[in-house]
Amino acid sequence: MRRISVVVFLFLLGVVTAAAAQPAKPFKVFVSVDIEGITGIVNAEETSSTGRDYEYFRRMMTKEASAAVDGARAAGATEIIVRDAHGSARNIVPDVLDSGARLLRDWSGGPKGMMEGVDETFAAAIFIGYHAKAGTRDALLEHTMTGSVMDVSINGVSVPEAGLNGLIAGTYGVPVVFVSGDKALCDQAKGLFGEVETVAVKEGIGAAALNLHPDVAHQRIAAGVQKALGNLGRYKPYKLAPPYTMVVKMKQEIPVYNAALFPGMKRTGDWELTYTSDKVMDVIFMLEMVVLR
Repeated sequence: MRRISVVVFLFLLGVVTAAAAQPAKPFKVFVSVDIEGITGIVNAEETSSTGRDYEYFRRMMTKEASAAVDGARAAGATEIIVRDAHGSARNIVPDVLDSGARLLRDWSGGPKGMMEGVDETFAAAIFIGYHAKAGTRDALLEHTMTGSVMDVSINGVSVPEAGLNGLIAGTYGVPVVFVSGDKALCDQAKGLFGEVETVAVKEGIGAAALNLHPDVAHQRIAAGVQKALGNLGRYKPYKLAPPYTMVVKMKQEIPVYNAALFPGMKRTGDWELTYTSDKVMDVIFMLEMVVLR
């Protein structure tokens, strides 16, 4: 009887040892970082490389990204990609960023834009420092891609950049699980994604803002990211049903006139353009061609 017990013990020990020797299942997290939604920022000058306080706020941008990385690591993430997604895409300070992440800088020229690097291997997407769509009241530095856009809608849904980028992530089956920025953006994210963890680091009062202290913002972001990644089953990829019809309303005549020359693009109003495709990435790429060319 004792010999049998020893045999059973050795068998179980072998099973446990073999299980322990198995490599951890990859748990990849994608973090897209903008700057307008960083706590303390209230003026466009603070987001520009030529601005007086830009050097300070790019460090704050980096620290909020690091807080997200910290939360992701605490949740067990095995790989974290941070995508610098503002302006030149060369804002985040590499040696200030949490060393647990890899940093993607500059623009590739492809259609993914602020989501460059995301693919189907990621478990979740996180948006840090995002802002509300153009025309939102009590929002800080609200716009949609550029200041020349009044509104972008896809299949009748008016979307901020978070919505566009959520659709890109959804194309690869990746859910957006956490968003930080001003309160207006957080409200829009909840309206789009339904289940999503948010942290409002500031609240607009006209063109002014009531801001969290950076240390408090970092703590809440880290805790929120960890909570979101610990409950991945709650979140679903953001998707709309094809075909995808995009309507862009602009503020100027020239970009509308020029964009209407693109194959498939139709001028459907004085300063309105419409484009339809069965592929969401084609629609988003066309939007970038119209707005950013």
